Amino acid sequence: MAEAGQGPAVLLLHGFPELWYSWRHQLRALAEAGFRAIAPDLRGYGRTDAPADVRSYSLRNNLADLTGLHDALGIDSAALVGHDQGATIAWAAAQLMPRRFPAMIALGVPYPARPPLPITQLIRKNYPGKFNVVLYFQQPGVAEAELDADAARTLRMTMYALSGEAPVDLVPRWLLDTPEPSGFLTPLPDPGAPSRWSPWLSDAELDYYADEFKHTGFTGAIRRYRTFDFDWSDLPEVGTLPVHQPTLYITGEFDSAYRFSSLDPMRALVPGLRDIITLPGCGHWTQQERAREVNDHIVSFLHSAYAPGDPLRSTQDG
Repeated sequence: MAEAGQGPAVLLLHGFPELWYSWRHQLRALAEAGFRAIAPDLRGYGRTDAPADVRSYSLRNNLADLTGLHDALGIDSAALVGHDQGATIAWAAAQLMPRRFPAMIALGVPYPARPPLPITQLIRKNYPGKFNVVLYFQQPGVAEAELDADAARTLRMTMYALSGEAPVDLVPRWLLDTPEPSGFLTPLPDPGAPSRWSPWLSDAELDYYADEFKHTGFTGAIRRYRTFDFDWSDLPEVGTLPVHQPTLYITGEFDSAYRFSSLDPMRALVPGLRDIITLPGCGHWTQQERAREVNDHIVSFLHSAYAPGDPLRSTQDG
């Protein structure tokens, strides 16, 4: 866990394949704006424990990690900021524990409505014969062998492909048109070191990610995907409950989580939605690709929607 600042707590939840480090720009900005910014490695990532039992990575357990972190730090409540898988967890937390989480910011992933079938069944029904990341991650050992073989290569190829620096048609071809069987990296180009292509990720920053994943491998991160069907049965209310808390949605124009999702469930089930902000030319790595803009939007929203003295902040959920 990384932490900076004093004041109302703001909990920052990263996505795949990231770490607390993806919030490095936000930690300082939030601290300077008068908030206590807290960015943990999610379960299975970085310096956390990585249990062997796949069920340990369930949504229920990830939510318990958030409340456990609250209790360990003596925090009654915190604003949530989530990106990618962190946003999915944040949306569930906002639905189930609104008093603990009185303000919500989602990056990339809009409110995910409950699907009519478990996610792997739905994917197989809607995209027969197509490669899909969620399906590829289901079989133990397969994805790990590919991604662990060269952590730096895996990370630079993934970060490039999903960024605003890549050709606009790369992600649709990869995620929608790649036939089975395929590896995760097989359809992707290797762009080389970030210094060759990225204005927002330095070689040293990629090295930090790579060193952490060389140490842990990608297994803990991948196991979260193996609980999706269990989560569908275990927490059937998630994706059906409204979010009344003040909510901000920020996305990159070319973020796959935005391009291939509908915002209709969010508009219908998030009465607290204050604004939808789309960053032109930005890809999936929102808080890294557009750090200054994202910081400004987050701070402005929190000052207006999460001011000290908010009565919701003084009460805990049971």
